[in-house]
Amino acid sequence: MQTENKISPYYRTKLRGLYTTAKADAEAECNILRKALDKIAEIKSLLEERRIAAKIAGLYNDSEPPRKTMRRGVLMTLLQQSAMTLPLWIGKPGDKPPPLCGAIPASGDYVARPGDKVAARVKAVDGDEQWILAEVVSYSHATNKYEVDDIDEEGKERHTLSRRRVIPLPQWKANPETDPEALFQKEQLVLALYPQTTCFYRALIHAPPQRPQDDYSVLFEDTSYADGYSPPLNVAQRYVVACKEPKKK
Repeated sequence: MQTENKISPYYRTKLRGLYTTAKADAEAECNILRKALDKIAEIKSLLEERRIAAKIAGLYNDSEPPRKTMRRGVLMTLLQQSAMTLPLWIGKPGDKPPPLCGAIPASGDYVARPGDKVAARVKAVDGDEQWILAEVVSYSHATNKYEVDDIDEEGKERHTLSRRRVIPLPQWKANPETDPEALFQKEQLVLALYPQTTCFYRALIHAPPQRPQDDYSVLFEDTSYADGYSPPLNVAQRYVVACKEPKKK
């Protein structure tokens, strides 16, 4: 084609065939990758079920010595790994991100499953209320209440909470390049997990992620600073949820 400087009927037909083959190969590769991602999700789900079963068995097995409390450094590392391995939502052309993808909240009738991580509003020892990172133990449809465990084992506390005091965490990361509408936007009020802690605090979005692997940049409310907010800190998509409380003036 370059030599003749034109597209003859022969080369047009051949080129169309090459494009068709390349498109079919790309679609086949895409399907294989989706099946692989589904298999990874299935394996992770089975591992989570085993972990929960082992936890329940440990709670009710009096014949074994009590398990040692996890060191805080190990817990922080596990939380970081959980954020890094949160799957990225990859929809087909025309698909919209589902609930619990990035900033998209759960549906009104959604019930978190045992083992799911949530932000839970509980009463602290001093009587004040705070949002903590917790794990769902069970949900009662009779009372519409959750039982959750504080993820920080130093507290070793179990809380019974109404649904309005529990916010499910995202189950997928949103891709800023394809689904920016599924992310919190600049100056939006959120609850974010303060770095190196297991507590959520009110914050403003300073900048949303620009790439799939990026974190949010947030400004935590902090009265020790002149403008009432901390310097920008990075928080993973996994640990940023909507705040329904009004912004403080």
